[in-house]
Amino acid sequence: MNIYSSKLVENAVNEFSRLPGIGKKTALRLVLHILKKDNPVAEALGNSIIKMRSEVQYCRICHTLSDSDICVICSDGKRQKSIICVVEDIRDMMAIENTGQYNGVYHVLGGIISPMEGIGPNDLNIGSLVERAKGGSITEVIMALPTTIEGDTTNFYIYKKLKELGPDITTIARGIAIGDELEYTDEVTLGRSILNRMPYEKTLTK
Repeated sequence: MNIYSSKLVENAVNEFSRLPGIGKKTALRLVLHILKKDNPVAEALGNSIIKMRSEVQYCRICHTLSDSDICVICSDGKRQKSIICVVEDIRDMMAIENTGQYNGVYHVLGGIISPMEGIGPNDLNIGSLVERAKGGSITEVIMALPTTIEGDTTNFYIYKKLKELGPDITTIARGIAIGDELEYTDEVTLGRSILNRMPYEKTLTK
């Protein structure tokens, strides 16, 4: 039985419910909320989504989402360009930025090595990280990947690629519980983990 009195409402609910974490009930609440607003509100929402989808690109240096060829962090003259923090995706980068404890730049891998999901090193932005390290201006590479088996595998693979190239290779302190995702870690704990980072080699002896 069709519970919707309007096909247009039903279509909108179905589209919203395609989004991660949005069920039909939440989608219906969102649709009804938009319907209560004036037309400019709905138009602004729709236009922002269309503009974002057509114009957002990836920074050619660090691979994060950007409005231009080079993102605002990579182009910021006040950032320490000699320190690179390696993260899985933009959500982890944002989590670290929110701590206010890091002033270097980033490298977004776009995922982590996961054979079970068919994701190998060549599917990630590892080659460009190696090229950045080869430039000679990088003094430290911070591994800030999830504390999972897949994250540790990726850490070790990158370590082997970078260890002869010169920069110190460190990892965030294990104040973050095993299996935790960075984006869900509170800012104080994550900030301390960044500040108290340790040489990656020390983790290999444990």
